[in-house]
Order: sequence, then structure tokens, then C-alpha cells
Amino acid sequence: QVQLVESGGGLVQAGDSLRLSCAASGRTLSTYAMGWFRQAPGKEREFVAGISWTGGRTYYANSVKGRFTISRDNAKNTVYLQMNSLKPEDTAVYYCAADPVAVRTTGMDYLGKGTLVTVSS
Repeated sequence: QVQLVESGGGLVQAGDSLRLSCAASGRTLSTYAMGWFRQAPGKEREFVAGISWTGGRTYYANSVKGRFTISRDNAKNTVYLQMNSLKPEDTAVYYCAADPVAVRTTGMDYLGKGTLVTVSS
């Protein structure tokens, strides 16, 4: 069982940057693919970014490509999401996810409770 705890959310202005962190416990993350999903008010949860267990491959939703960067530090059992040039449409609850097999854009086996990111215009 993997427990994921997100942090780093908050209220920022359009154009600002924010870095989310996801700390894992219960299992070492070094053999898990990791990802970030988000859910905006009134919308379905959507894939944002993913990273392979080695960190060698990354995947991004078109809406965040070039602005967001996912990274991992297996020694710290932590995954990050660096978000730059934030837009009001990035406002959502952001969830950290883990999967023992691969990055799955449709959903991954483990999900954190989320951290709220609000971007004002």
C-alpha cells in the first residue's frame, strides 16, 4: 500500500509559478510510475503529467506542455510538479498518483487526497 500526500498548493496570480510536492510512505517509490492529475470545479479529473519509475520518460497533457515540469527524487521518495506561467484555467485540485506498472493517463492505482491550486486573473 502506498500513501501519497501532496503539498504546495495555494492562491497565486496569473503568470506566477508554483511547485507541488508529493511525499510517499508505505512503499519506496523507486519502482512506481508517478503522475499528477487535476480536477477543476464541475469537471472530470484529468491527466496532467507523468514520469516513469526511472525518470527517463515524462508525459504531459497538451494544455500544460511547455509550462509544467514533472520530476522525481527517489532518494527522498518525492515527486514534484513545477508549474510556470500559471493561468486561471489551471485552477483545480491537484492529485498525486502512483502505479506499479506504468503511467496511465486514464487513472493510476494510488491517488493522494489532493492540494488546491487557485490562479486568479
